[in-house]
Amino acid sequence: MQRRQFMVAAATALVAGGVIGAVGGCASLRDARLDGAATGPARPLDAAAYRASRRFAQLPFGRIAYIERGEGAAAVFLHGAPLNGYQWRGAIDRLSAHRRCIAPDFMGLGYSEIHAGQSLAADAQTAMLAALLDSLAIDAVDLVASDSGGAVAQLFAVRYPRRVRSMLLSNCDVEPDSPPPKVMPAIEMARAGTLADATAQWLTDKALARSTFGAAVFRDPAGFADETIEYYVSPLVASPLRRAQYHAFHIALAPNPLAGIEASLRRCRAPVRIVWGASDDIFAQSDADYLDRLLPNSRGIRRVAGAKLFFQEEFPEVIAQEALRLWQG
Repeated sequence: MQRRQFMVAAATALVAGGVIGAVGGCASLRDARLDGAATGPARPLDAAAYRASRRFAQLPFGRIAYIERGEGAAAVFLHGAPLNGYQWRGAIDRLSAHRRCIAPDFMGLGYSEIHAGQSLAADAQTAMLAALLDSLAIDAVDLVASDSGGAVAQLFAVRYPRRVRSMLLSNCDVEPDSPPPKVMPAIEMARAGTLADATAQWLTDKALARSTFGAAVFRDPAGFADETIEYYVSPLVASPLRRAQYHAFHIALAPNPLAGIEASLRRCRAPVRIVWGASDDIFAQSDADYLDRLLPNSRGIRRVAGAKLFFQEEFPEVIAQEALRLWQG
């Protein structure tokens, strides 16, 4: 029993960084059009289709995995940990008619193939993202980010302000709360070299994955499908190098990668919308308020009632609707 309780605590801590709220006002014709645009295709991406769509960009950092759908102005989706770009499949289904949607896998997570010794810290991830956009001939993007991906989005906006048209930020790191306390056990497991073994157990015990990690980050962990667990976990533990990089990713979360960024974010001119899972107990509700006060062109907060950290998977229509509102002005 003590071992299983430990696994529950560890799985909760695995979130690295880690129902629809009222928008207010009366529905308008524009709202109706946005709602309709956010309903998604009849045949959404599943794991097999997502895998078949995977591409690789050969960069100095390694081979960066990503998918791309749609045309026109680019939107880049930055995932959390221990996930990969598959986190955004539902939103991409709904938004690829409006943007060239690109979802990369961060170094040390997902299916990107990274050189041994490559830094996996947030500043290196930011540099990798800039190199990926250069390789795709993309000058400016709309950023959509979650969890530790939100830290990279903020760093990118500070380092490359002219390349960011807008940001949609959901539950994520902020300078006063990075890494949040509930992530520290995962970081300690990574330092001890045990995190990959604990995560690998999800491949053979899907019920454990749902009752621990799933319960921590989803409103309904029963929806954490077997194929989703396999798509997320398999690359993390595929080889000794990948296990070491999985540990290195988490170790790089401390000390705070956002230390000292506040003054620069105050100068960020990009419009920002904050969409926050109201039942998340990993990133505080006050973190959303902090971002809203800090960012000079914030368009306010939408709190998603009952939603936890990775609500983007369960309610992709919320992300799509809010992204369209942000992009259309």
